[in-house]
Amino acid sequence: MFFQQIVDGISSGAIYALLGLAIVMVHRGSGVANFAQGEMAMLAAYIAWQVNAWGAPWALAMLAAVGASFGIGMLVERLVARRAAQGSVLTVVIVTLGLFLVINQSAGYLWTFEIKDFRGIMPSGVWSVGGVAVSYDAMGVVGALVLCGVGLYLLLSRTRVGLAMRAATSNPESAALVGIRTSRVHMFSWGLAGSIGAVAGVMVAPRLFLEPSMMFGSLLFAFAAVTVGGLDSPLGAVIGGLLVGISENLAGTYVDFIGSDLKIAVPLLIIVLVLIVRPAGMFGNRSVTRA
Repeated sequence: MFFQQIVDGISSGAIYALLGLAIVMVHRGSGVANFAQGEMAMLAAYIAWQVNAWGAPWALAMLAAVGASFGIGMLVERLVARRAAQGSVLTVVIVTLGLFLVINQSAGYLWTFEIKDFRGIMPSGVWSVGGVAVSYDAMGVVGALVLCGVGLYLLLSRTRVGLAMRAATSNPESAALVGIRTSRVHMFSWGLAGSIGAVAGVMVAPRLFLEPSMMFGSLLFAFAAVTVGGLDSPLGAVIGGLLVGISENLAGTYVDFIGSDLKIAVPLLIIVLVLIVRPAGMFGNRSVTRA
């Protein structure tokens, strides 16, 4: 039972880590905490479902969703987030929450609020190891996290685009002086976050059934993950997501008063505790103010 909960927690945590990576990329690139990231992932899942309904195979449908989400992310940054970032923190929160509602209701209008069957790209079935059942779906989710994590690491550390992103994040004024177009870097960060979030949305939809509000719980757990790991740390998002996923499953199984009904309270408790003990997270950078 214990090891089964660990495996299930890693599977759930991989989804939170993917969504957390998207949140981190937006925050690193533009300083915005995107509360609509889950709804953007949900929209990507609907795009994949629609492309598949038109006759395309699931692999092609997923690629279409990832590509479309990249463009949607850049468009949101250019038309919405860039203007909001010039205002106060409260302005950013209100705008991204408004975007959350707009995407949610638009998806319901276009595809209705009825639950749709989403089979996904992974086959059904499980692989049993030592009495622990590992579904092919879980292996696919963890594999997607590994691919996205390694790809993101190589992008940030080995390419000119990645170096420009790091420079624009750490010192935007100096980056602008050496010719880096910080506005384009911000757009690319949002597009990249949209694509990573699309992977999360497409991979989690077969578990939750496709409907406009399916990502709300995952978004809460993802914010718990980046709170644990640090809002500016991709590695922290991955480790935080896995820790949150495992904690959720263990608490729901072994803490009687939590069970399945109060599992949604686990990420909220984690967020509060981490903000009290270590506000920057495990791998986040502490802000320093000099007099």
